[in-house]
Formats: sequence, structure tokens, C-alpha cells
Amino acid sequence: MARARIDAGICGFETIVETQKQGRKCLVNIESDCEAIQELAEVLTEVDPFEEIMFRGEGPLTFRMAANHCKHTACPVPVGIIKAIEIASGLALPKDAVIELSKTDE
Repeated sequence: MARARIDAGICGFETIVETQKQGRKCLVNIESDCEAIQELAEVLTEVDPFEEIMFRGEGPLTFRMAANHCKHTACPVPVGIIKAIEIASGLALPKDAVIELSKTDE
């Protein structure tokens, strides 16, 4: 099983993703403070890990479902979900991914 805690940023919403490999599929459980991600959690419960890690065909189911439910294109939650799927499926090792943001006055 893999677990991801995602702090989405300025919105203040936190999301917990737990994924578990089951045969050739990966089960996905999502708990979030965000209403849009809660809606995503209702439909994104099982994925094929190999389809999630590549941009081929229709692309990852996570991104397609997020496009229907998540209102903010820069939301890091869909990527965090895919990272947890990779780890649970043995397609990646667990390592934090970080985006550091700042604004400078010119």
C-alpha cells in the first residue's frame, strides 16, 4: 500500500490518498477537505497502473476524471494520486515531489 498526503497550497485543502495493488489493478481511496476532490473520489476507485503512468491513447484516467470534477487546472492532487498509484504498483520508489513557489518584485 502507498499513502500520499497532499497539501494543495493556498486553498488550504488537504487530501489523503491510499492506494493498494490488487492483481493487475490498483485500488484508490481518497479523503479530502475539497468538495471537488470528494466528487473525484466517488468515481476514481480503481485504475490500471500502466495506463496511469503514460500519456498515450486517452491518457490517465485520473486526469480525465479530474477534468470532470476538479475546477483548478494547477491542483496538485491528481498528480499526487498518480504518484501514489506508481508506488503501490511497484512502478516507482517513494520520494517526495516538491514544487517551491515564490514571487519576486522586479
